[in-house]
Parts: sequence; structure tokens; C-alpha cells
Amino acid sequence: MDQHEKIREIEAAMTKAKYNKATEHWFGLMKSQIAKLREKIEKKAAGKGGGEGFFVKRTGDATVILVGFPSVGKSTLMNAIAGTKSKVAAYDFTTLDCIPGTLDYKNAKIQILDVPGILSGAAFGKGRGKEVLAMARNADMVLFIIDAMHPEHYSALLKEVYDVGIRIDKRKPEVKIVRKTRGGLSINSTLKLSKVSFETLSAILKEFKMVNADVVIRDNIDIDQFIDAIEGNRKYVHSLVCVSKADLLSEKELQQLKEQLPNAVFVSAEKNEGLDELKERIFTSLNFVRVFLKEVNKKPDLDAPMILSRPCMIKTVCERIHRDFVKKFRFARVWGKSAKFPGQQFKGLEKLLEDGDIVEIHVR
Repeated sequence: MDQHEKIREIEAAMTKAKYNKATEHWFGLMKSQIAKLREKIEKKAAGKGGGEGFFVKRTGDATVILVGFPSVGKSTLMNAIAGTKSKVAAYDFTTLDCIPGTLDYKNAKIQILDVPGILSGAAFGKGRGKEVLAMARNADMVLFIIDAMHPEHYSALLKEVYDVGIRIDKRKPEVKIVRKTRGGLSINSTLKLSKVSFETLSAILKEFKMVNADVVIRDNIDIDQFIDAIEGNRKYVHSLVCVSKADLLSEKELQQLKEQLPNAVFVSAEKNEGLDELKERIFTSLNFVRVFLKEVNKKPDLDAPMILSRPCMIKTVCERIHRDFVKKFRFARVWGKSAKFPGQQFKGLEKLLEDGDIVEIHVR
């Protein structure tokens, strides 16, 4: 039995069991074993070497990758929102390489990557899935493209990205693990843990051959989050769901799917429907903040804002202008949502800014 079969066998056993206090310890050990098996698969694949792979230089203010199964309309959508010339056809794997494009929206330049469709098992190397998902790990957002006629694809795609260590729309848990040479295990938490016991956490550490370590937990974590903290190679990425070919659905089917996927954007790229909403949702999902710079005694440049991501502070603006601006900073004047009155003065670099703020930096 190879590693893939072992993983499927363990996952099947877990789906049949009910998670509770009595089975928590067992679930912890099973999930630890799956994590270790996946690590072995990845090391084996890395040792053999991969295919040619994709390489695209990051450009713009953020990178969004289109992830979906073959023939879901990724290339058609890409052409519609980014003005590219991706090849489209009514058969699978029309796109064989990574095709970059740029979405210009509200002064932001967002890099869009159209990649080959993936298949179930992509996380373990089926098709060119490993290469596609490796690029997704380095993107700022994953845009899942779901065919309106196959909404079940969404859960399958979530599993694929999860299996390569991508955590969608989640924050990295505050868990600090420091290995030591002796002294055993010390596990402390700054709050009550309601999802997992200290005994299970200790057993998981030992499963990973960690018998001497200091652990400090500052979040109410579960088993999966603790294993993620141990492995330390997870990527936390924003996501958005786009349902393509929505024009093929009846009014009743469309309403049912909207209830099933309440946060999705429904589009028809061929009929140019829903594209404006999609662009707006991409922009807002990336947590962009547009900051307009102003020189002393001059009007702000409202045509060329600085595009930053939340949380955005005055320090963020200074660092983007020049690293010396942080050292030489005296104060800033701010106009906009984050100021109580126009031109309010702030002497602290940690002041948070909002979208559309005008900032005037004063340095020594």
C-alpha cells in the first residue's frame, strides 16, 4: 500500500467516526499521520524533479490566480476582464501554459493568471496540478471558477488547495513552538482551549518526534491548526468564488445556487453579465487601500493613488515612499475617513488609514 492509499484509508476511517472528547486523541493521531504521509509524498516528488513548470514575474499591486477544473470558462473570463487573448475552445485543456494579464480597476493594477485546469488528485501530481497549485501558494488571492452546471466542483477544489498547504480565508494562528535539547514538553495557553485538550496536543507533538519543546498558544486552535503550526509551511490566502456560465441556469436553479454559494459572484463572460460586480469584488477582497499623497501647500494628486493593503498605517506609506522617511518622520496630516477633521495632525507612525485618505508627510 503506497502513501496515497494510506491517506485515503485513514480519511475514510475518519469520515465514519464521530469527533468528540472520547475520539479526539485518535483524530489527532490520524491527522498527524496524514500530514506526515503528505510530507513524504512531497519529498519524493521533489527528489524526482518536476516538469518544466511555470514562471511568471509578479507585477502590479496584487496577483490573482484563476483555479478551476478544465472547460469551466477561465480563459473566456480572463479575456473579458483583463483584455488578454487566451485561447478558448469547447474542449478540455485549451490552456496549456500560464497566461498573465492585468485588470486595471480603481487605479489598481491587478495581475491575473490564467493557468491550465486541474483534476482531482492535482495536489499529488495529477496532470499539471502541482505546478498550478504551487503558483496559487504565491498568489495574493485564489479566484475559484465554478461551472454553473457543476457546483460540486467547489468542495473538490477546496480539498486540492488544502492538500498543498493553502489555507483559504483564514488567519495564521498564534502558536509559538521552540524546540530545545532537554526538559520535555511545556504547553501553555493564554486562553481556554475548547476544541482540543493539552493531552492531545502533547500526543501530536510526540507523533512528530518533538519530545522537548516549549509551546505557547494565543488562539483557541483545533487539531488541524496545531499541525499547521508544527509544519510551519502553510500559506494563508484570500479567495473569491466565481460561478461561470450562469446564463445557462433557469431562474429557479440560479436562486438555489445562490443560496448554496451565498458569497459567490455569478457571471456570463460571453454575455458580459456580472463582470462589473466581479471586478469590484476582486478589488474589495484584496483589502486594498488607496492613499493619495499631498505635498505641503499643494493639491493632492488624485489621479495616481498609492495602492496598499490593510492594515495600512502611516508607517506603511513612509516605507513605500523611501525607507528614510520612517527615520526622519515628524508628523503627518490626514484628510479623509480616518481623520476627525480635515488636515488632522498625527505624530504616530501606527495611525491606521482608510481607503481614499489624503496624506501629507512631514519629515526632518
